[in-house]
Amino acid sequence: MTAAIEAEGLTKHFTLKQGRTRGVGINPGSWFRARGSRTVHAVDDVGFRAESGRTLAIIGESGCGKSTVAKLLLGLTPATSGSIRVTGERRIQMVAQNPWSALNRRKTIGHALHQPLRIHRRDLDAAGREARVHELLGLTGLSPDFLRRYPADVSGGELQRVTIARALAAEPRVLVLDEPTASLDVSVKAGLVNLLCDLRDDLGLTYLLITHELDVARLLADQVLVMYLGHVVESGTAEAVLGDPAHPYTRSLLDAVPVPDPRRRKELRPLPGEVPSAVDPPSGCRFRTRCPHALPQCATTRPTARETGTGHLTSCHLTVWSPS
Repeated sequence: MTAAIEAEGLTKHFTLKQGRTRGVGINPGSWFRARGSRTVHAVDDVGFRAESGRTLAIIGESGCGKSTVAKLLLGLTPATSGSIRVTGERRIQMVAQNPWSALNRRKTIGHALHQPLRIHRRDLDAAGREARVHELLGLTGLSPDFLRRYPADVSGGELQRVTIARALAAEPRVLVLDEPTASLDVSVKAGLVNLLCDLRDDLGLTYLLITHELDVARLLADQVLVMYLGHVVESGTAEAVLGDPAHPYTRSLLDAVPVPDPRRRKELRPLPGEVPSAVDPPSGCRFRTRCPHALPQCATTRPTARETGTGHLTSCHLTVWSPS
């Protein structure tokens, strides 16, 4: 299939001001040790291929670098090194996690939908913009009376549909979905996932899904990229990565997901410890400080990606391992 986006060797390091620790993956226990360090290793040597009309999910804990990858793709921050190649005219828009912060609460929803059309569709007159706004409402399952409402007048799920409609106004070919369902309850989340699936299939969109919700990744993703502390540790089809993980970190993420079956509660194995500092990451394999299967070479050598199945790659020194 044709690649909509390809990234190679993508790296983002930035300088940390003296004493600044929030939002860069520094845990309280490492504050004094990290205070004198300067470089935040947010993303290191990340590569991926997002195929046209499909969904690539990037998963991992908070601080793993997945949101930084999204910012690099959107051009919101420059890469330290590496490249991003976009095939053809691939207009990119973003759907943020928090729709409340993405919309002006003092303006109507109608204003929010008209504004991007004034910027991106200057070929449309007032009547054309009005027709397009109503079309966007229909695409996202919203009624025309929403145009007169304000963000405070609608629910979180409805507001997220508004942000999707606004993103579609620019007629993008790629949508970056940054935790699009994280703030929604289960029933609303299911409806939004169904909407996103329909829009992708009907409009031929490509999704880059940033999420820590593995249930959402299972439903939406065709390909999965697993990140830990700036590195890719596993990648492949969603079926392979989430159904038969080859890296201990991916297995730990899956083991930490609650299931609605009382008989399986004792089987849950939440990942111990916290993500180390992105200012002073561990040498070798960055996951080794939390990995129950760490080997001596994990401390000295970064594992290279190896193929465990067709298109299924993992970066781990263990060739065979047991999750028990």
